[in-house]
Amino acid sequence: MSTYKTASALALAALLGASAVQHVRNPESYFFVVPWSLATDKGGRFGVMTRRDWVRYSAVVEAAAAVGLALPATRKLTATATAGMFVAFTAGHVSALHHSLGPEGKPAQKRFNIIRLPLQLPLIAWAWSIRRP
Repeated sequence: MSTYKTASALALAALLGASAVQHVRNPESYFFVVPWSLATDKGGRFGVMTRRDWVRYSAVVEAAAAVGLALPATRKLTATATAGMFVAFTAGHVSALHHSLGPEGKPAQKRFNIIRLPLQLPLIAWAWSIRRP
């Protein structure tokens, strides 16, 4: 793998690691990203965990992805899985945008979610690019 690809993988690993730490330090700030239909504390039809649990487990997944991207032996597989993770997380960002645009949404949430949702595409592309030789 080229020096550029290695640096790119390590940069994404650092971003994911920082995000995982933030999920643990301030889980409440991520509650709005958990789709309501998946959260038992929001009466979700498909809920199997609380929003706090979803945020905790997403921190574990992000931390595992950070480690996997940092290790050359697991980098390609982890980059593929990370792209898939970003695709899956898009549902949460769509849900957050939907709720922030509703009557309970606050102006700051609206601005954040309008900006945040389109960032999923470059994150997916970034992870996918790391897996290519």
